[in-house]
Amino acid sequence: MKHQPPQTLFTMKKSVFTLALVAASFAAVAQAPAPATATATAATATDSYTAMMSTTIQELMSTGDAAKLKQVDARLERAAQVAPKDWLPRYYQAYARLITCFVSQEDGDTKDKYLDQAEAALTQAQKLGADESERLVLQAYIYQARLGISPMVRSMKYSKMVTETLGEAKKANAANPRIYLVQANNVYYTPAMFGGGADVAKPLYQEAKARFAAFQPKSGLMPNWGERQLTGRLKSYETASTN
Repeated sequence: MKHQPPQTLFTMKKSVFTLALVAASFAAVAQAPAPATATATAATATDSYTAMMSTTIQELMSTGDAAKLKQVDARLERAAQVAPKDWLPRYYQAYARLITCFVSQEDGDTKDKYLDQAEAALTQAQKLGADESERLVLQAYIYQARLGISPMVRSMKYSKMVTETLGEAKKANAANPRIYLVQANNVYYTPAMFGGGADVAKPLYQEAKARFAAFQPKSGLMPNWGERQLTGRLKSYETASTN
C-alpha cells in the first residue's frame, strides 16, 4: 500500500477543514434571524397598505356619486384580500353600500339589496373584531335607511330597532359622536305627532357637535365620519331662524 506524501496529506486535511467551515457557515446563515431587509420590506408593505386605505377612505367620504361609490367598494374588496384580518375594509364597505342606497335613484327592492350587502360586510367586520360601538352605530344607520325606503310601512319596526341599537352602542362607548348624530336623524324624521321633528332633534344635534369636538380617533384609518353632515344640518337650523 502506498503512503501519501506528508504535503498531500496536509493539503487534503486543509481542504476537508475548509469544507467544514463552509458547511458550518451555511448552517449558521440558515439558523440566523431574518435580515433587517425583511423587516424593512414588511414595514414598507404596511405603509403602502395604510396609504392605500387612507386614500380610499378619503374618496369614500368625499363622493355622493353611486358609480364612484361602487369603485371605492371594489378597492375595499381588494384591501380586504390583502389584509384579511383587518376589520376596517369590511366596515368601510358596509358604509359605502349604505351611502350607495341613500344616493341611489333606483327602486326600493334594489336599495334593500344594497343594504343586504352592507349588513353582510358589517357582519364580516364584526367577526374580525370591529370596534363594537362603531359597528352598532353603522348597524343603526342601516336600519334607518331601511325605514327611509318605506316610512309608512316600516316605521313601527325599524324606528324601534334604531333606538335599541343606538342604546347598545352608547353602552359600548358613550363618547362616540356618531351615536348622537344618527339618533338626532331618527328623531328629526319622526313625525311630530309621534314625538319627533326638527325642534326635538335640535338638542341632539347640538350634543353631537359637542361630542365631535371632544372626539379623537385612535388612528387615521378609524371611523371618523359624520361631522360634515352634522355641520350641514346645523346650518339649516340657522337658515330657518333667519327666514
